[in-house]
This record gives sequence, C-alpha cells and structure tokens, in this order.
Amino acid sequence: MRDLRLGVIGLGVRGELANLAHRPAAGSRVVACCDLDPKMPADAQQRFGPDVIVTQDHRELLNAGLDGVLVLTPDHTHEPIVLDFLSHEVPVFVEKPLAITTLGCDRILAAARTSGTRLYVGHNMRHLPVVKTMRRLIVAGVIGQVKAIWCRHFVGHGGDFYFKDWHADRRKTTGLLLQKGAHDLDVIHWLAGGYSRLVTGMGGLVVYGDIQSRRDHTGERMTDWLAPDLNWPPHRQRDLNPVVDVEDLSMMQMRLDNGVLASYQQCHFTPDYWRNYTIIGSEGRMENFGDADDATVKVWNRRSDYSPDADEVIHVPASSGSHGGADPRLIDEFLDFVRHGGTTITSPVAAREAVAAGYAATRSLRSGSRPVAVAPPDPALVTYFETGQL
Repeated sequence: MRDLRLGVIGLGVRGELANLAHRPAAGSRVVACCDLDPKMPADAQQRFGPDVIVTQDHRELLNAGLDGVLVLTPDHTHEPIVLDFLSHEVPVFVEKPLAITTLGCDRILAAARTSGTRLYVGHNMRHLPVVKTMRRLIVAGVIGQVKAIWCRHFVGHGGDFYFKDWHADRRKTTGLLLQKGAHDLDVIHWLAGGYSRLVTGMGGLVVYGDIQSRRDHTGERMTDWLAPDLNWPPHRQRDLNPVVDVEDLSMMQMRLDNGVLASYQQCHFTPDYWRNYTIIGSEGRMENFGDADDATVKVWNRRSDYSPDADEVIHVPASSGSHGGADPRLIDEFLDFVRHGGTTITSPVAAREAVAAGYAATRSLRSGSRPVAVAPPDPALVTYFETGQL
C-alpha cells in the first residue's frame, strides 16, 4: 500500500493534526505545507523532512498531485480554501467550523456534490470517549426517548485562547457561540437525533470588554503568550487582540426538528475548563462529570431524592492522544475515508447544521434575543452525503 500524499494548509495550534497524519511508509505522508508564518519552512522541514514542499499560497498546491489536504487555517479562510481544493478534486479535511455562515456551508456542500470530491469535517468530539459512551447509552434506550439536553461549557482558558488573536474579531468567526460552540452544538444534535430549527440567543461582552490593554500578536501563536498562572482573575488579562467584539458570555435555546428542546451556555472566564451535558429522557436522566480525561457518566432512572451515586455509574477511562484520544481517531477515520469513501461518524451535513444553529443564535443575540428560524439544507445535498461519498 503506497503512502497517501497529503498537504497541510495552516501549521498553527491545530497543526498537531498534521503530525498525526504523517506516517511515512505506514500509509500516509505530509509532502506539502502552506502557512503565512515566515518560520514555517524550517518548522515544516523539521516535522516532515527536508523534501517537503513549502509555500505561502495554497493555490500553488492545487495541482501538486495530492491525495488529500488538511485545512487547519483560521475560520474565515475555510470556505475559499476548501472550495479551491474541491474544484480541483482534492479530498479535503477541514477543521471545524465548516464555515462562519450558513450560506458558506451550503456553498461548500454544493461544491463537494458537484465535483464528487470527498469532504470531511473535523468534529473530533464525535470520537471523544465520553460522548460516544453517552451516545451508546441513548441508542440502547437506557433513559428512554430523549426529550431535553442541557450543555454548560466552562471555558476557563478563554481569555488566553480566544481573546488575544483572530478569534476575538467577529469578522473572522461570526462569534464564539458559533466558533467555539460548534463542537457542542454538533454533539447536542447527535445525542438528540435531530437538528435545531428555532433558536434564541442571549449574551454579552461582560468581562474582557472592560480591559483596554491591546497588542497585535501577528506572527505569534497562542502557545507563545499562554500564561495561565499570571492571568487570574480574568480582569488581570493584558494584551488582548486589537479588535474584541465577540461575546465572552453567551447562551442559546433550541427547538429541534424532532421536538427535543435544548440549551447551551458558554462562559469564557470560569476558573475551570470542562463541559457538562445533561440528557433527560422519558425514562431517566444522564449526566457526564469530566470530559477529555478520566470521566464518569451517571444515570438516574428510579424515583428518589438526589443521589450523587446514581443508579448506574459508567467510568470512561482516559485515552492516549490529544483531546482525550479523539484526535488520533479523527485522523484515522479521515485517512480511511480518503482511501475508501463511504459514510463516517462525522458528517458534513451535521457540521453545516451546527454552524447554522450557532449563526442563527448569534443573530438572535445581537438583535434583542428575537427567535430566529433555522432553514434546513437542500434535501438533495442531505441525501447525497447520507448515502456516502464514493
């Protein structure tokens, strides 16, 4: 079996996925890289060998004979880069979110169908062991039929991760309810078995908006300035991005197409970092404690006063690899998909639906919390992707 020839667009923080895909003589090899960072050529050669092609313009790689490409660039660049590679029939892995608008997602889905080129979206949380455990229990009927899902997302490192670079600029993200929330919205949809069709949002820039210290971090990566021990409480943050116009506290309510009601809350100035899902069914309740590392899923399905021991406790041990072991599984699935096509645990349609829900909720949030309808995608596109990309 020859190695797949892979290209990587963007060697920033999520560039670690490229290391997982680089498996010389074992099935895949990174042969080309693109990044605007002037330090990139030396970095790429150290990581992938002296023969790796390096460029600052992804268009130079469109006809480079690649078997697949990983698009790991800032969110607002996903759409044009992905469209370029799809039009040249190069299979694409694009980091979530698929795009920063619903229309952008729909353009990408349509282009993938028109060209017949394989499209994969990096929603790694579908491979997270604790999420897969909850999904398995739901499918098995342990809590009956799902009726409601609540997700609380405590983003304890938000100031360092999301307010010192492009993430803080709504022109490049739409907002963190979409950018960061796309993961959880996709999980909510997956666990509920449906997609949001009516949403409302509420939130504001309630802490970081009061910080006037600004600095242009161009040429730096988040790891260059991360100093968690120095930046607590949150108002001690310094050197925020020159543009800060996204919300640091936001929440949304959703009515799904199958009648499930859901809510999502996101805060970027908590002391701890984790996410908690509560799933309520017609015959019980389920909740996770911990997510990426050692985690526990608890199930209550007998009438009683509250019991922290629950009726069933499932320990989910930590897995090796980044993001609780989800990233290696994500790359394994993508590489298999490039070779064989078919259906995958991740879903381009579901990725679009996560963006659509976050996009609509952000519009609601910024317009007095008025309800916003979420239009479904073209049924022909849904059928195309659900039957498997060949």
